Amino acid sequence: MKLLDAPLPQPLVAALRACRPHLMAAAAFSALINILYLAPTIYMMQVYDRVVPTEGRLTLLYLTIVVAFAMATQAALEGVRSRLLILAGLRLDRLLAGGILQKLMGVLKPGASQQGMRDFDTVRQALAGPAVLAMLDAPWTPIYVIVAFLIHPALGVMTLIGGAVLVWLAVMNERATRARAREAFQAQSQAYASQEMAAANAEVVRALGMRGALRERQLFDRRKGLDLSATAQFTGSGYSAMTRFVRMFLQSAALGLGAWLAVERQISAGAIIAASVLLSRALQPIEQIVGSWAVVSQARGALNNLVRLFPDQSVEIAGTQLPAPAGALALEQVGVRIGDEGPILLRGVSMKLSPGEVLGVIGPSGAGKTTLARVAAGGLVPSIGTVRLDGASLSDWDGDRLGRYVGYVPQDSALLAGSVRDNISRFAVWGGADAEMVDEAVVAAAKAAGVHELILRLPGGYDTVLGAGGRGLSAGQAQRVALARALYRDPTLLILDEPNSALDAEGDQALHVAILAAKARGAAVMIVAHRTNIIGLADRLLVLRDGQVERLGPTKEVLAQMNAAAAKQASGAGALQPAKS
Repeated sequence: MKLLDAPLPQPLVAALRACRPHLMAAAAFSALINILYLAPTIYMMQVYDRVVPTEGRLTLLYLTIVVAFAMATQAALEGVRSRLLILAGLRLDRLLAGGILQKLMGVLKPGASQQGMRDFDTVRQALAGPAVLAMLDAPWTPIYVIVAFLIHPALGVMTLIGGAVLVWLAVMNERATRARAREAFQAQSQAYASQEMAAANAEVVRALGMRGALRERQLFDRRKGLDLSATAQFTGSGYSAMTRFVRMFLQSAALGLGAWLAVERQISAGAIIAASVLLSRALQPIEQIVGSWAVVSQARGALNNLVRLFPDQSVEIAGTQLPAPAGALALEQVGVRIGDEGPILLRGVSMKLSPGEVLGVIGPSGAGKTTLARVAAGGLVPSIGTVRLDGASLSDWDGDRLGRYVGYVPQDSALLAGSVRDNISRFAVWGGADAEMVDEAVVAAAKAAGVHELILRLPGGYDTVLGAGGRGLSAGQAQRVALARALYRDPTLLILDEPNSALDAEGDQALHVAILAAKARGAAVMIVAHRTNIIGLADRLLVLRDGQVERLGPTKEVLAQMNAAAAKQASGAGALQPAKS
C-alpha cells in the first residue's frame, strides 16, 4: 500500500532524523515490554503444572512475587515509551512548526494546504497514539509465534493462520477506506476553511444579512464531510468487527485445540490457558491497527498536505547577502495567472522605477493594478517573468531581509491583531529587535505619516491593542497606521495601493507630505490610485488595461494622450448619432 503521494521533503526527513533517538528508544522499550508480556503466560503454566499438582504454596508465593515485579516493570516501561513518543512529537513541533508557519504566511503554490498547522497537529498527535504503539508492538509478534511453536507446532500454525487472516483484513480495510477517507478529510478541511473565513468577516456577514444563508452553506459542507467520513467509518467498523470476531474465535479455538492436545497427552494442562493468551497477544497489535485505521487515514491525509507545503526537495543553502538596495525596481515580462487554468491577471508587463521617482498606476477596475502592486512589493510571485530590485531578482533575497527595504500599503490596510506599536514596527520586538530602537523608529514613522497625534489620542496611545483587520480603528485611521507601517525605518521602495481610499482631507494632506518626503530622500514610489489629486504627484504614469500596459510615460503626456483619445471617441460617437429633424 502507498502511504504518501510523494516522497518526504528534506525538512520533514531532517526533523524525523532528529527524532530518531526517541523512536529507537521507544522501539527498544517495545522489545522489553513484549518480552515481559510472556510473564503471565509462564506464570499460568507454572501454576497449573507445578503448584496445583504439588500444592506448593511457597512456590506460588515466589512465582507471584516474580510476576508482579515483571508486570510492574512492564507498566513502567510502557509509561516511559509513551513519554518518549510525546517528547518526539514536541521535538517535531520545535523543528517544523516555524517552517510550516513560514510557508503558510508566504506564497503558497496551488494545491498546498491552507490548514497547515491543523494538519501538522494531526500528524504530531497521531505519533503518540494507539496506532503507533500497535505498530511498535507488531514486529515482536514473532516472539509469541515462536513460543507457541515451542509449546506445540499445531498451536504455532494456528497463530500464523490467524495472523495472516488479520493482516488480510487490514489490507482489505485500507483498500476499501483509503479513497473515502481522503475525500472526507479534504471535505472537512474545506468546511473548516469556510467557517474560518465567515468568522473573519462576521461584520460583513451580519450587516448584509447573510448569516442564515452562510449557515446553511456551512452545514451543507459539514454534512458532506461528515457523510463521507461516516461512510469510511462504516466500512472500517465492519472490518474492525470482523477482526474482533476472528481474534476472539481464534482465542477460543486455541483453548479447544489446547484441551484436545492435553487430552492426547501432547501438552500439559497449564499450556491450555497459555496457548489462548499467547494467540490473543500475538494478534492484538494487528487488531489495534485495524481498529484505529481512521486515525491512520487522517494522519496520512494531513501528512500528504504537509508534503505539498514543501515542494522543493533540495536542501536550502544560505545565499549571499546582498547590499542595501537603492530602490531601482524593474519588471521584465511579468505574467500572473491564478492556478493552472485560472484567469490571467497580468500579461507581459515590463516597466522600470528609479530611486527618487514617483510612478502612478491607473486603469479601469479589473485591469490588474492591485496584482501589479503585490508583485512589485514581493507579496506575490509571478507565474512568469522576473521582478528585480537593483538588478537582483527578488527570489535572490531572503524574504524578511527584503521586507526591511520595502514599504507596502495594501487596499484593506491588513493590520494584524496586536498593539499599534507592534503593527507599525512589523512586530520587530517579537523578532528580537531592541525595544528602545524600535520605539524610536515607530514614533519617527508615525510622524512621517502624520499620524503621531492621532495615535496619542487613542485610549492606550501606541500600546492600544487592535483586533484582526485593525478593529478598534476607523477605516481612515487604519489606513494611516498602515502608511506609518510602510514608512517604518525609511524603506527605499514604497508601494501604495489605493492609500487614500478612506482618508479625509487631513489624512490626504498627510499622505501627500509623506510621499514627497519619501521621494526627497531618494525612495522609489509606486502609487495605485483612482483619485486624480494624488496622481498629480507622479512623475510618470502607467495605464493598465486587461492586465497589459496600455500607456507608460511622463504624467502630462499620458494624461494628454488619454484626453485626446477620449475626445476622439466622443466625437466619433457623436458623428454616429442620427441628425435631428
